[in-house]
Amino acid sequence: MVLLIHHGISPQSRKIRLIMAEKKMLFVLKEEEPWNVSQEILNINPSGELPVLVFDGNVISGNYAITEYLEESSPQYKLLPEDVKEKAEVRRIMEWFDTKFYNEVYKYIVTEKIIKRFQLKQAPNSKILKAGLNNLKFHMEYIDYLADRNNYIAGKELSLADLTVAAHLSIIDYLGDISWNEYKNAKVWYAKIKSRPSFKDILKDNIRGIRPSKSYADLDF
Repeated sequence: MVLLIHHGISPQSRKIRLIMAEKKMLFVLKEEEPWNVSQEILNINPSGELPVLVFDGNVISGNYAITEYLEESSPQYKLLPEDVKEKAEVRRIMEWFDTKFYNEVYKYIVTEKIIKRFQLKQAPNSKILKAGLNNLKFHMEYIDYLADRNNYIAGKELSLADLTVAAHLSIIDYLGDISWNEYKNAKVWYAKIKSRPSFKDILKDNIRGIRPSKSYADLDF
């Protein structure tokens, strides 16, 4: 049995779920609250970070470690191009969203709207939220540019870059904070990605106490 320890608001966890689905892997999910990590998780991953992949007595933790393992162990469903320059571009975009977008958008919006609510029982800080939404505009413009330049985010074929960007956006979209009509190229690209079979279970995610936006699961939004 392949077990993925995750949480629905973890974009890194969502990315791994998408990768495994694209590679047609069977796996079981176990949810762990990132703000209240159990001792069991700390025992197998001292960093306390999600996701964690467990199979056949093996444990792989860390976003990039799991991503690389899945890509290398399932070569029949490639999500990295063969060309080294194209491969570098995919990894550059992955790094942009897993680091820059995460720090400039996710940590402002999701931390304030969700994590702060459940961990600290506090209302969001409007100034921090506004800063996150302003940062989001910059990143959406960049996604719009990338989507206009290529069939997919990093080139002509679906890659890890698409799954990474979509994983991050899906959480912000769940909260209803993306004005899709302002980013026509990004909207067409995201509709294409979330219409894939691998996205089906992501669109069923439900964050406790928070209803998804009306367009979240709408494939023709």
